[in-house]
Amino acid sequence: MEDSTIIAARNFEHHLQQNAYPGRGLVVGRSTEKDAWLMIYWLMGRSVHSQNRRLVLQENALRTEPVDVSLLKDPSLIIYEAMLELPGIYLLSNGDQTRTLYDTLQAGGTFDEALAQREHEPDAPHYTPRISAMLTLRESVGAVTLSILKANGVDPAFTDRFTYRPAVPHPGLGVGLTTYQGDGMPLPSFQGEPLLLPCVGNAETVLDTYWNALNKEYRIAIAVKEISAPGDHRSTIIRNK
Repeated sequence: MEDSTIIAARNFEHHLQQNAYPGRGLVVGRSTEKDAWLMIYWLMGRSVHSQNRRLVLQENALRTEPVDVSLLKDPSLIIYEAMLELPGIYLLSNGDQTRTLYDTLQAGGTFDEALAQREHEPDAPHYTPRISAMLTLRESVGAVTLSILKANGVDPAFTDRFTYRPAVPHPGLGVGLTTYQGDGMPLPSFQGEPLLLPCVGNAETVLDTYWNALNKEYRIAIAVKEISAPGDHRSTIIRNK
């Protein structure tokens, strides 16, 4: 069997470094520097409207906000909470489904029940997927759940729903999703299973690694949240364009 670090490095090179436009992306993994988890989220955009935003942290919530409010036309798909947390549960997504997950879980529902209420983004002709992740530290080893909601290949009025519960990654590795497979018109949705990706170094090193891999023309912002394995300490670092 091929070494997992080799697979992660190849995925990183092919899908991020050599890919003009993977779009928004998320990764949940484990650090090599501490007994800690990492949650990575980045923004990319091609239009002036998409690029007119940044990531900001308010207490434990990571959200997007416009850089120039006068240029904001429709906030529905670009202004949202990207990271929220409940006791022992850490949520991450590329849209306002983060809030749907938070509210549903807080009310006693499940990850799948929350996303059953949502569809892919209504931005024809791209029909951008909604990608989401949940890290649960209520058990000693932790658990990762990922989801992608994307347009049905035959009729984009419908949504195909995929939920993944991968094994806990080894330190230095993570699992991730992006919205797109690459650049194009319309943009091709992400294909296949979640990618095994590297998480080598501390939060600052990982942020640099991913930021430097993204296309300079389209990258907007990135955040890395570090969570101690017991979940008793969290910190988030952000870089905006």
